[in-house]
Amino acid sequence: MMNSRTLIRGFGKVLLLLLLGFLLLFAFLYFYHREDLPTGIAGESADMLANKMLDALDHEAFEATTYLEWTFRNRNHYRWNREKATCDVVWKDFKVVLSLDQKRQDKAYIHNFEVYDEQADELISKARRVFNNDSFWLTAPYKVFDSGVVRQLVEQPNGDQGLLVTYTKGGTTPGDSYLWLLKDSGEPYAFKMWVSVIPIPGLQASWDSWITTQSGARLPDKHKLLFLTLDMGEVKGLK
Repeated sequence: MMNSRTLIRGFGKVLLLLLLGFLLLFAFLYFYHREDLPTGIAGESADMLANKMLDALDHEAFEATTYLEWTFRNRNHYRWNREKATCDVVWKDFKVVLSLDQKRQDKAYIHNFEVYDEQADELISKARRVFNNDSFWLTAPYKVFDSGVVRQLVEQPNGDQGLLVTYTKGGTTPGDSYLWLLKDSGEPYAFKMWVSVIPIPGLQASWDSWITTQSGARLPDKHKLLFLTLDMGEVKGLK
């Protein structure tokens, strides 16, 4: 019968093998997928390509959409009233009502009871952080002309034109860059990321699963990222 010391040694070996396997997998993914941040040409040509992408997605229908609802990876649920600039962020037993134009006060709830002070501040901070991330995965193409965005046209090795977008301010992680890969029509099918929260520069995520909401806005309902599926849940868009 094994004694506790033998069990501990065996458990330690298993953990070491798992750690080694993880490091080898990460090293493979890093060197296989990593790319240097490209440089392109800013100006009219980049803006024309950005507008071509927006036209392909019917940007006007998105702008006319006043209400968006989705659930990111079955974790965080959002009800975003774009007309009132508020968003209900719900996860587990928590709910935060964000005032996105900062003209009204954010509110935080646990089990539908409002909380205050440090407890509220922590929940509101998290709600803003996840909203910035999760709403980007829903609406990123429509943000290419946001304030502080630098757009560059990048010639791809295969002759296609890509749109490199860098966010110099705003959001949770300013300085992030994304290279949009487009069909001939201008519709995006993927982007590559150079972002602070992902340690593999140039990692690609899909943008090829589009739905048309009730408002006419075209929005993604999922993305593929390596072995992961980033499910957006039931995506709704209403006028």
